[in-house]
Amino acid sequence: MKKTILTVLILVAALTGVQAQRIKGSDTMLPLSQKEAETFMKANASQTVTVTGGGSGVGISSLLEGTTDLAQLSRKIKFTERQKLQESGKTVKEIIAAYDALAVVVHPSNKVTNLTREQLEGIFTGKIKNWKEVGGDDILIVPYARETSSGTYEFFKENVLKNKNYMSGIMSMPATGAIIQSISQTKGAIGYVGLAYLNKDVKAIHVSYDSGKTFVAPSVANAKNETYPIVRPLYYYYDTKVEKTVKPFIDFVLSAKGQQIVSETGFIPAK
Repeated sequence: MKKTILTVLILVAALTGVQAQRIKGSDTMLPLSQKEAETFMKANASQTVTVTGGGSGVGISSLLEGTTDLAQLSRKIKFTERQKLQESGKTVKEIIAAYDALAVVVHPSNKVTNLTREQLEGIFTGKIKNWKEVGGDDILIVPYARETSSGTYEFFKENVLKNKNYMSGIMSMPATGAIIQSISQTKGAIGYVGLAYLNKDVKAIHVSYDSGKTFVAPSVANAKNETYPIVRPLYYYYDTKVEKTVKPFIDFVLSAKGQQIVSETGFIPAK
């Protein structure tokens, strides 16, 4: 049924001269892609762009299946994923759309403000179990992570945990919004979110990557001046066969106006 509806929509778009594009993948990139698409469509009446999340892994799977034109990823494509795409006859092109600082967040009542990378590793691998071990109150730590299909999950594991495994039984959330909501309701909670998702319901932690000599808050300014350590590129991937379809949108994202939207939505411009 869904395939039938999609086929009808594509046929309607073709008959009316409307160029339809689909973007799917990273939840981190949702607010950025949605705002870019909205502004792009206002300036281009003949273009329609639909944006959905699901995680970076879902974006690549959809690209492989041909159910998206652009895959949005908060991590670099894996070698195995690129191989699968090549085996299916797809040659993908990579575009860096923006950069994102990943913020570590806790409940607003938590008196802990600073954590080292080593302490974060201990917390998320299960070695540090109580907030009193890192200068907080005597409360059990409840770590939250994204689900395994998320690029944010993988980036945090590589960059912060240095590829050590998350603790067994860690609370796994399907979307960034769910992490924000859970942490805002749980006094002992800790998790990580893209900078654009920060709000008053959670408290951002200052992080040290030099064993506690300097602690830096997550912010666009600190990401730009490279003092905040947890920063990553955000990508679009597409099959070169559809380059003609997606290029107007990509060009818009990389234009001065598109990069202004990057800043306005809480990300760091790529150029």
